[in-house]
Amino acid sequence: MKKIITVLSLVLALPIAAFAGDNVGGCGVGSMVFKNQSGLAPQVLAVTTNGISGNQTFGISTGTLGCSADGTVHSNMKTAMFIENNKQQLARDMSVGSGETLASLSHLIGIDAKDQAAFNRVTKDNMARIFTNDQVATEQVVTSLREVLASDAQLSHYQTAL
Repeated sequence: MKKIITVLSLVLALPIAAFAGDNVGGCGVGSMVFKNQSGLAPQVLAVTTNGISGNQTFGISTGTLGCSADGTVHSNMKTAMFIENNKQQLARDMSVGSGETLASLSHLIGIDAKDQAAFNRVTKDNMARIFTNDQVATEQVVTSLREVLASDAQLSHYQTAL
């Protein structure tokens, strides 16, 4: 039965993958897992992963999983992984408005040197909005950080880098 489902999924996804080109399943978990891979198999697996889990709709709605509601696809996988692995230290750095982890995050986002002080200030001022509790999910941190950057006139253009 599993083989039939797998084969059926691949056959159904094949036409979609053929039109996807190098886009590896658009956006969503599948596109993140198979990022930078080429060929038919990664395309089909990316589309199948996204289709089975239904995560593209969530990604587009929330602006996560490499998706954005503005029609532009971004990959925030590295940023999300960094935040996940450094969440406690990042929260501490944001609470004081400086530190190595905060500086590393700003580098990942691509914050220019001229905007570094503003980034540190904005994250400090909005730390409670970004880290709503001790158990906040990484995706929520990314979404909140994006919203904070979008609401700041000087830093708003960086929100698409998340």
